Amino acid sequence: MGENVHIILIEDDASQRNSYTKALTKGGYRVDAFAEGEAAIEHLRQNPDVVLVITDLMMPRMDGFAVLDAARSIDPEVGVLMITGKDEARPAVDAMKKGADDYMTKPVDIFELRKRIDTIAQKRLLSRRVVDLERRLGEKFGQLVGRSKPMETLFRQMELVAPTRSSVLIVGESGTGKELVANALHENSPRRAARFLPINCAAIPAEILESELFGHERGSFTGATGRKLGKFELADKGTLFLDEIGELPLEMQAKLLRVLEQREFMRVGGTESIRVDIRLIAATNQDLEAAVEQGRFRSDLYYRLKVVTLTIPPLRERAEDIPVLATHFLQTLARENGREGMRFSAEAMKALMTARWEGNVRELRNLVESLVVLVPNEEIQLADLPQEYAAGGGAVAEQAPERAASSAALRPERPVGTMEAIERQAILRALVQTGGNRTQAAEILGIGLRTLQRKLKEYRESGIVDPES
Repeated sequence: MGENVHIILIEDDASQRNSYTKALTKGGYRVDAFAEGEAAIEHLRQNPDVVLVITDLMMPRMDGFAVLDAARSIDPEVGVLMITGKDEARPAVDAMKKGADDYMTKPVDIFELRKRIDTIAQKRLLSRRVVDLERRLGEKFGQLVGRSKPMETLFRQMELVAPTRSSVLIVGESGTGKELVANALHENSPRRAARFLPINCAAIPAEILESELFGHERGSFTGATGRKLGKFELADKGTLFLDEIGELPLEMQAKLLRVLEQREFMRVGGTESIRVDIRLIAATNQDLEAAVEQGRFRSDLYYRLKVVTLTIPPLRERAEDIPVLATHFLQTLARENGREGMRFSAEAMKALMTARWEGNVRELRNLVESLVVLVPNEEIQLADLPQEYAAGGGAVAEQAPERAASSAALRPERPVGTMEAIERQAILRALVQTGGNRTQAAEILGIGLRTLQRKLKEYRESGIVDPES
């Protein structure tokens, strides 16, 4: 794969530099050779297509460690291969710990060098493609994060669907990010200049849902003291997102179908038809086909909604996205809370990747936010995680808080350290279960809100450290 690899070679010994350059060029690699690090780093700065830096470890002025730091500050995805003397094994291992991809000792076997180069180049070129894909998709799809195969499939489907006016049905478990997908479709459509209006069908009482959707006229019912515009009217020329569409009452399903087919409706108590131009996106965590068979959902509305169906995979089916998501949330939330530099230990991240995540991405975000608040150290250790996560479990975040608390109380857990540590773990679990709601967390814990706030302040300011962390 030499023709795809642009290499910078740094070697202060002229004869070795010329020997490496000649051999690698003959192998098809594009090689720019330098006697010292400063010129090589400036060359890297001006040539973003460089895939790999091969550098001698021990050099005057700028050694291999400095080259590694400078190269990665310019391009985090560039590969670095160290060349060391026979008696420099320990510094080479230190270089690996600092992020070098590999090292070789002198005298260098050229055939082995080519194998090492190809291995690093393949990894780095793939990493660059992933970063480029995430950048491109990030520009298109905002807060949606993921590099797994299921998410790449979803992103490709979204790119095709977004510019159209077709109705879309988004299917996925609670917490997978259905509203984020809907908003991304709107932002990448010709309707982006108009409104995106979300409405949760399960959160609005049935008796006022019709008014919320279609509006009402003054005097149409008790308390209707004036005209009110509904979501359909307010979303004209834009996008209306109906979340939890499976909770829509049958009577409202019939009225929604009429609007979708005729593009017009009447306000409650009104006598004139109002025409609208909207794109409808609906979402559900239910099996609507089963609901149709059971008579709870109209089949004609179901088929009208599912012109295009987008399925968001649950987090447990894309575990490779967990490090990306967890790091993204940690960086964002740490920055918002003035705690830049926080990171996960390898053991903590491994535990997150094996958790159940019944609450999906929402549960993961809630956990990370609680960790940012409660963990006093920069590195989040395995012992800092609530026990159900540290043991590869996962909180059932979609339960009501009191049910989640009771199920957690029934689940046997091993001791996690001192009483202070146990108390901190309990507070952390409660915050995760309530999505960061401190009032509900205090109720679960059986303490006052002021007590909880005081504890959180102590954890942040007093530097309480779990003895096992």
